Amino acid sequence: MSIIKYKGVDIHIDSKIILEDVTFTLESGEFVYLVGTVGSGKSSLLKTMYGEVDIHSGEAIMFDEFDMKNMRRSRLPELRKRIGIVFQDFQLLTDRTVHANLDFVLRSTGWKSARERDKRIGEVLELVGLPQKGYKMPHELSGGEQQRIVIARAILNRPALLLADEPTGNLDSETGNYIMRLLHTICKEENTAVLMITHNEQWLSAYPAGELRCKDGRVHIVRNAKEANVQDTISNDDVASDNE
Repeated sequence: MSIIKYKGVDIHIDSKIILEDVTFTLESGEFVYLVGTVGSGKSSLLKTMYGEVDIHSGEAIMFDEFDMKNMRRSRLPELRKRIGIVFQDFQLLTDRTVHANLDFVLRSTGWKSARERDKRIGEVLELVGLPQKGYKMPHELSGGEQQRIVIARAILNRPALLLADEPTGNLDSETGNYIMRLLHTICKEENTAVLMITHNEQWLSAYPAGELRCKDGRVHIVRNAKEANVQDTISNDDVASDNE
């Protein structure tokens, strides 16, 4: 299934041209980096995918179903339920535990059964290597642990697409590597398409994947995801043994 299909898309904000003639596709289970200098339009492009920035012209189809140029605003919740979002600023609710943070998301998205919510929370905490941290408050976690909880939150509803905007930007190198391996594992094991903004170009060689580059008001396909050989994933056992 095509997760993202953009053809000849123009993006304007307040009459300012941000990007023109954006054309690319992202399929299920593909990992693609979105790179470029500050102000090149990376974040604006991501925001068009969940309806925060409008499409000016062209064809922008999400999940072979949502026409982002002509879609009614009332369909946004349906669209966004299929997308997980990870930012570098963690945005966890500081007044409640990790478990309560995750439970809040599930209750807000229609999970009625407390038993099923607890089961899903256990699954995602296991996947990110923090099965014993549910009782912790966010301030009791390290930066890397908080980012892993944010990733767990983003995949609670098994999204088809994970958008990550500089998820390693505020982390040290060792923790950043851990997050990169985790994201690639989620892509592979969950068949989740991942589109990740990064300024850290070392990730592109350390963890090969597709590459889009924003430059001079255009999006250039540097490397197709199908051509990339993604090898350095991390297993659940590796995650569970990590002590940061």
